[in-house]
Amino acid sequence: METTETFRGLESRASGRVYETADPADLPDDVGRVDPIYDYDAVDPDDLFSASTGIPAGHWRFDALLPFPASTGLSGSEGETPLVPTERLADELGVASVYVKDEGRNPTGTVLDRGLSVALTAVAAVADDRDVEPLACASPGNAGQSMAAYAGRADLRSYAFVPSRCAFSNKAMTNVHGGDMRVVGGRYPDAAAAVDDQLETEYTDLNEFATPYRHEGIKTVAFELVADLGGAPDVVVVPTGSGEVLAGVYKGFSELARIDAIGSVPRLVATQASGCAPIAAAVERGLDEPEPWSTPDTICGELEIPDPAGGRAAVEAVERSGGTAVTADDADVLESAVAVAQNEVIEMGVAGGAAPAGAWELAEEDYFEGDETVVLLNTDAGLKTPDVLRSHLMGQGI
Repeated sequence: METTETFRGLESRASGRVYETADPADLPDDVGRVDPIYDYDAVDPDDLFSASTGIPAGHWRFDALLPFPASTGLSGSEGETPLVPTERLADELGVASVYVKDEGRNPTGTVLDRGLSVALTAVAAVADDRDVEPLACASPGNAGQSMAAYAGRADLRSYAFVPSRCAFSNKAMTNVHGGDMRVVGGRYPDAAAAVDDQLETEYTDLNEFATPYRHEGIKTVAFELVADLGGAPDVVVVPTGSGEVLAGVYKGFSELARIDAIGSVPRLVATQASGCAPIAAAVERGLDEPEPWSTPDTICGELEIPDPAGGRAAVEAVERSGGTAVTADDADVLESAVAVAQNEVIEMGVAGGAAPAGAWELAEEDYFEGDETVVLLNTDAGLKTPDVLRSHLMGQGI
């Protein structure tokens, strides 16, 4: 498995021990969560932000702080997504500027493509040496579709376990990409439980934080924001379900601060649907990690994660960045996604609508001082959930 010159290994979050391997299969069974770690003293910020000749477009241009070199990256040109200025939103929020980082432009329409690209690169690198099939993950929808796409590129068999309420677009495109899919009655926890119940074989687990590489790929969102803005924004609002995206964005900014590419980490805001908000509740109560949400109930399927695997990491990201967490009702999330589409061109998915909804909640709470540069992360494309957005309009008689 070829790694970059700066990659040192996988660090245990519990013990701090660094294992000099890039292959999670080499780790002890009880190691817990691990993170890729690098020789940060060897990373020149100028080199990080200037892609060399031959580096493919997309997030692999930042391979100085990725585990694998761009030349080996399994890629569909994910990353390099637009950063769209929205003057009307800036006026409404009472801040200096607002940008939407439109992750709906990734290959399968989700920010998760960044992470699955890196995770599948790791799996494909060892596929000739040992049996890694099948690949499997439980997903509200987007991760399963993304896994199928990158697994197809690597010619590997994958199984996505999704709840019955998963968006039809995810179900359809998972199969179109060549992935197998199991639809499980109930909600996301039922789909997660079904992986071990229904797969009667060993499998490669590609769930968030089961692989150390999904949030590792997502951290490149932070790299691109700094590259595009010429520095760090003041506030980044992140729709949050499993905690994977928030943890990845925080790690990206933290690494940039560590190599002196930015002065400090921006305030990160976790925004959740009020019908399933374990991370926001933990932040409000001062807990180190969330307690499971007993009665999840939100139309925002990607955000309906009652017991998030990255809950502790998400709470840590909020607290260490000096940020906060907010919630928004489903009606406000849907209305926010529609408002952005009608006024700013950008098509947001239902989950993405939580970002402007959360920002408006912050403005009502007088969170902003007025001189901030604010980034709203649109985590998925509007075409993921057009029926839900259209139903919201129909409910208004439109």
